[in-house]
Amino acid sequence: MTRKPNPTSPEAPQTAVQTEGGVIYAETDAEEDDLAEADTPLPADVADVAGIEWNESPVATPGLKGAEVIQAFVRHLPNQPGVYRMMNEAGDVLYVGKARSLKKRVTNYAQGRGHSNRIVRMIAQTANMEFVTTRTETEALLLEANLIKRLKPRFNVLMRDDKSFPYILITGDHAAPAIFKHRGARSRKGSYFGPFASAGAVGRTINALQRAFLLRTCTDSVYESRTRPCLLYQIKRCSGPCTGEIDAEGYGRLVGEAKDFLSGRSQAVKAQLSTAMQSASEDLDFERAAVYRDRLSALSHVQSHQGINPRTVEEADVFAIHHDAGMACIQVFFFRTGQNWGNRAYFPKADPSLAAGEILGAFIGQFYDDKPTPRMILVSDDFEDRELLAEALGVRMERKTTISVPQRGEKRELVDQVLNNAREAHGRNLAETASQARLLKGLAETFNLPHPPRRIEVYDNSHIMGTNAVGGMIVAGPEGFVKNQYRKFNIKSTEITPGDDFGMMREVMQRRFSRLIKEHGDQGPIQPEEASADDADMIAPAGMPAWPDLVLIDGGKGQMSAVRAIFEELGIADKITAIGVAKGMDREAGRERFFVEGKPDFTLPPRDPVLYFVQRLRDEAHRFAIGSHRARRKKELVANPLDEIAGIGPSRKRALLHHFGTAKAVSRAGVDDLMTVEGISEAVAELIYNHFHEENR
Repeated sequence: MTRKPNPTSPEAPQTAVQTEGGVIYAETDAEEDDLAEADTPLPADVADVAGIEWNESPVATPGLKGAEVIQAFVRHLPNQPGVYRMMNEAGDVLYVGKARSLKKRVTNYAQGRGHSNRIVRMIAQTANMEFVTTRTETEALLLEANLIKRLKPRFNVLMRDDKSFPYILITGDHAAPAIFKHRGARSRKGSYFGPFASAGAVGRTINALQRAFLLRTCTDSVYESRTRPCLLYQIKRCSGPCTGEIDAEGYGRLVGEAKDFLSGRSQAVKAQLSTAMQSASEDLDFERAAVYRDRLSALSHVQSHQGINPRTVEEADVFAIHHDAGMACIQVFFFRTGQNWGNRAYFPKADPSLAAGEILGAFIGQFYDDKPTPRMILVSDDFEDRELLAEALGVRMERKTTISVPQRGEKRELVDQVLNNAREAHGRNLAETASQARLLKGLAETFNLPHPPRRIEVYDNSHIMGTNAVGGMIVAGPEGFVKNQYRKFNIKSTEITPGDDFGMMREVMQRRFSRLIKEHGDQGPIQPEEASADDADMIAPAGMPAWPDLVLIDGGKGQMSAVRAIFEELGIADKITAIGVAKGMDREAGRERFFVEGKPDFTLPPRDPVLYFVQRLRDEAHRFAIGSHRARRKKELVANPLDEIAGIGPSRKRALLHHFGTAKAVSRAGVDDLMTVEGISEAVAELIYNHFHEENR
């Protein structure tokens, strides 16, 4: 729902519209009607996703900034729970917070006393605020976590690695359920088990479960087309339901046993298998007994490869934080069905002045914004809104959730072990960061840069005889490679001669830096000593500078000439340092030549750490570029000619292929033959025929 602009008069009437998610301020009768006509009331934690925008308080604040603008809003705020957003002059969100009382919380900012340096900087940049009230503080907490994760305000604690977790799926939409690895939305009917910390853990578990329960892993289309058992049946990894090697009832029992095992009833399943093995042995059916023996061995393999398996904790996530040297590491362990299903380390972006508990509480709220919550969460440090957060997560899952700080017993031992892992991961990351910092400093000294680069962009092209040409850009910084900043450029220009590397590089540079200028201005990278709190618009979403301090080009004089020509055309030649890295004689690693503007080309000593560093950057750019090229080439190889015909969607394409067998056979068919296919009218048949016979008309 699109909201109308707010009035600027301080005397504008203020009305409140009640929704299921709370109260949203509306300043005019028309806006009140708009809100009242919403099709479905929405809870506060998803209101922003549905498109309900926040409303400014009816306050005119031209020219005001900092505490003055905050004070202007205070008089119009209610003593109700809600969420507020603080924004700078450019409209970028600086901070999202929730409050039991909006009026009291915002008043604290306006008073300007007892604030940390982080809050002082945030207040100084604030030029506007927006608010939404909710019925409860619980709803405010859910909405706050949702918005922080989506908007990534620079003054909040931010999750920097938000990859989805893999699950095991046993399908429920087929007579013979299959077992798969699943990631993403749970759109398919079936039973989901997880989360697992990594795809590798899921793969190993599924492999073991295949041996234990003999469930199929083929797609439904493959299942329907089988006329004889596949190789997995021959090596005793599948029971062969596709060709009737096992009846439906027997396969259903295997599926039930697998679900029982993954649901925590592993001991009961193992006991049943053990009893069956003993019974088969007593009946002298040693072949059947060997099958049960192998299945028992596979189940033992699953459990033995899951590290620590607690005796008293059936289902829990364990969080521990180690905060030192300006860096926080949060380690998460997942326990399901009494088994350890893996762990993952996170390094959230947070102000060093924040306490460990504050970081942990903010992190957990964002962590569960789009993930199912277990019944129990164990944490290493207490935080202010722990019970409120537990209540909010319980409301979302419609069941009770507890968050506790165990002091003794096995739960405390689990937390201590997770904390040790957090401490070790923190140390490893700190060492890697320090090593990276030394390399960046050496790079700056070697190439006479004014300061160690904070953002390095490396470019490479990949193609085969000019076909499927792709340009790749990788990004590195103080914390290593920043993969969510990588970009690929499909070469589009029809004026470039196939195989013209210089022309490809010109196109990549033109597109990349034209867009950079459009989005972030043409002032180039900001020097560290010149950076101020007002330079938020020069920061990329990953928290890095938007402009590169150094550009590395995989190529020699020709590529560098193309790059400099584009930089001069865009007026940024004197703002960016670009260096060409050409392969040495016989393309031998260690003999690379470097091309820098205004200097003769040169090489570095064979064992120079900076040379190794540049080689690693170049190799990563080459890997990314050639991977993108291969993906594009593969996509083109499997492209179907029917995809090029307007009006032929998936259903009609499927019907045509089922009828004729191949796209080539479709191209040879006449109009009358095409019309015999279900869903193909005379007009569509002529469209298809004309598409394949244009050259003959």
